[in-house]
Amino acid sequence: MAAIARRDFNEGMDMSYFVTGASGFIGRFLVANLLKRKGTIHVLVRKDSQKKFDAIAKNMGWDLKRITVVHGDMSAARCGLTAAQVRALKGKVKHFFHLAAIYDLSASAEAQRVANVEGTQNALDLAAAIEAGCFHHASSIAVAGLYPGIFREDMFEEAEGLDDPYLRTKHDSEALVRGEKRVKWRIYRPGMVVGHSQTGEMDKIDGPYYFFTLIKKLREMLPPWMPTLGIEGGRINIVPVDFVADAMDHIAHKPKLDGHTFHLTDPEPLRVGEVLNTFCRAGHAPEMTMRIDARMFAFVPPSIRGAVGNLPPVRRFIGMLLRDFRIPKSVLKFITYPTRFDSRETERALKGSGIAVPRLEDYAWRLWDYWERHLDPDLFIDRTLKGKVRGKVVVITGGSSGIGLSTAQRVAEAGAITVIVARGKEELFKARDEMKAKGGKVFAYTADLADMADCDRLVATVLKEHGHVDVLVNNAGRSIRRSIEASYERFHDFERTMQLNYFGSIRLIMGFMPTMTQRRKGHVINISSIGVLANSPRFSAYVASKAALDAFSRCAQGELSGKGISFTTINMPLVKTPMIAPTKMYDSVPTLTPEEAADLLVKAIIERPSRIATRLGIFAALINAVAPKAYEVVMNTAFELFPDSAAAKGDKKALRGEAEPSGEQIAFASLMRGVHW
Repeated sequence: MAAIARRDFNEGMDMSYFVTGASGFIGRFLVANLLKRKGTIHVLVRKDSQKKFDAIAKNMGWDLKRITVVHGDMSAARCGLTAAQVRALKGKVKHFFHLAAIYDLSASAEAQRVANVEGTQNALDLAAAIEAGCFHHASSIAVAGLYPGIFREDMFEEAEGLDDPYLRTKHDSEALVRGEKRVKWRIYRPGMVVGHSQTGEMDKIDGPYYFFTLIKKLREMLPPWMPTLGIEGGRINIVPVDFVADAMDHIAHKPKLDGHTFHLTDPEPLRVGEVLNTFCRAGHAPEMTMRIDARMFAFVPPSIRGAVGNLPPVRRFIGMLLRDFRIPKSVLKFITYPTRFDSRETERALKGSGIAVPRLEDYAWRLWDYWERHLDPDLFIDRTLKGKVRGKVVVITGGSSGIGLSTAQRVAEAGAITVIVARGKEELFKARDEMKAKGGKVFAYTADLADMADCDRLVATVLKEHGHVDVLVNNAGRSIRRSIEASYERFHDFERTMQLNYFGSIRLIMGFMPTMTQRRKGHVINISSIGVLANSPRFSAYVASKAALDAFSRCAQGELSGKGISFTTINMPLVKTPMIAPTKMYDSVPTLTPEEAADLLVKAIIERPSRIATRLGIFAALINAVAPKAYEVVMNTAFELFPDSAAAKGDKKALRGEAEPSGEQIAFASLMRGVHW
């Protein structure tokens, strides 16, 4: 490292400190405190972590002239130092701070054992070899395990429930220090360490941060005033990193405290429910106003609780929620955390220093703000269309015009292997050539999707030439606007809409699905209609065909989600395409452009939701469910207000002189923007 001064161990300089884990979260703030005192600070750094250390040193603004890097490895004997290095350090280190460890509930048992137990033994051996003045061990309240009651600073063997690898290795590593006879020692047991109380800075997601994604989702779904249900839980001991670093630094330099243990904990810890509500307020999410005490379920025999929890549907549902909210399963056992921590030794040692645990309420907003700006997992998800479709095979039916063409242009530009399908050869190939001229990998195939044999031919051709399909967009469709009274003699209207909109789409899905399930990945996007949610009058044939496709998708999702297949239904509002051209009234009402409709498809490809619908569509479905008779009146009013078009009546003469829509019609259509009338 060019920026950090490297001194020869034989220069004979007076060295005061040796720190392992200096680049860790607590370590970096402890080093910053030690730099305020006199003496040189030696920090143990792995060679392959040099760049990380350089970046941390620069970011922390350390006085690099006071720091000497010692390359080593905690998993090696004496931390990997050579005999010459050990001789050079001998008798010169007054304080040996051991902070290097794994603080990760999700890490493997073996990795935790090597880092936490073997690493501590190697650090003790090094401290003894260089005759360090005092060994300061950063332990954890985890050494208490799940002790039911108050755990004092002089307690150790009384720990219970140490079956968890993290709890066990923290307990075993502290046991090594407590049994050490070669050097003096002091032990520090921090609570659950969170970000800096003044800056909010945190280096990873841990502890209460695991629930931030859940809180954010609550904020997105519900208004802040909406009461929600939560869990009361046990008392969880949270402390900010600056308190821990300040307390360790202060206590380490006080005389006559060797052989003591210090709980760096909050003397007034909050319950889990109170902690979550504190962060709900910080994140402007609805609070959990009714909190259930998990102990109320204690009357249920453990065997029954275990049997219910092991049921496959229950396990899968819980697993899905934990994955969606990014909460490790191992965290759940700490929701009913039973241990309180006495910290009288620490309070006496810190008396008069001004060092105390701040109230979580006073700095929670800083933690939330830092997480949302720097640590939120959503920040690191590739939300670009290119990241989702580059090199993927995307099949779009109805791809020669309208919504299909606009979508094809977007995915082709993003690097997809774009396959467009339509009946009209001339228009289809023209669209293909224009996209290819812009550098897209575009293929065009003609097919009549109302013909099942042609659907099968298309599937066979695509699979033969491209091997598989990653994304299938069922966009091709037929719409008929005609009242039921005008359809008595036109049963074929229902047959042809169902043939294309439903059977054609299903035929393609069933054709491409075997390779999707075999590869355990695939995405089917079905273009439905807002009319399915709004139950638009005069569109009984069209809406019924789209509703059938919606129902199929819901059933298929339940069967195939476990095989990596996603289904997305887009209840598309009215779009200005050739399909609506026969109804002249639509020239005067609000509609989406094909480009705006393509935005919804891009959203579907990137996010893979089960459904995309406008707020009006969802609202219409809700009102219909809650007050069906009132909604019926609204729909009948709309039916009477908007008559059959001349095209629907088959009156070609009237079509040429069709009257302009009235102001009342335009106003109603504007109010119900996007609904087909």
